[in-house]
Amino acid sequence: MGNTKAEMFNSKASNPKNKPDEVLKNLDVQHGQTVADIGSGGGYFALRFAEIVGAEGHVFAVDTEQNFLDFVQNSAKEKGLSNVETVLVTKDSVNLPEKSLDLIFMRNVSHHLPNRPEYFKKLKAVLKPKGRIAIIEYRRDKGFSFHRMLGHYVPKETIIKEMEEAGYQLEKDLDFLPEQSFTVFSS
Repeated sequence: MGNTKAEMFNSKASNPKNKPDEVLKNLDVQHGQTVADIGSGGGYFALRFAEIVGAEGHVFAVDTEQNFLDFVQNSAKEKGLSNVETVLVTKDSVNLPEKSLDLIFMRNVSHHLPNRPEYFKKLKAVLKPKGRIAIIEYRRDKGFSFHRMLGHYVPKETIIKEMEEAGYQLEKDLDFLPEQSFTVFSS
């Protein structure tokens, strides 16, 4: 079942210029862990996480679009991954088990959230005690950019301020992505 938009998201996520292998290396996801990919789109990272955590681990592919979740589920089945669970949510709902997650991963999603500090406060309930949230978000670059023109970005300073307001501490501030900031927070 083809889904052009999901395939486009996966193509962008997997593009070597966006350094997906380096992103995964810096997240240090371990075998047996539980990860949620919020705003999973076509599921590129959800499926990569599923391979890393193995059969003892679990991955939640979370999105507001059922057609993306269907695409992810079909892709997981094709790859023989039985540890991927899809979760349909609204922009402000969480729908994940309490104290279950080692890592929440969000790539190019924050700019879609209406009340980020409140949303991130809600996410505390689903993180394990030493759980982390990784946020990759478009930067507001100089020059022409569709992302900037459409408001599809959140400045890194805003992300850090809002996450601190929600009760998180900045753990990593990585600067190797060409168009995005990459921050990791602990609760």
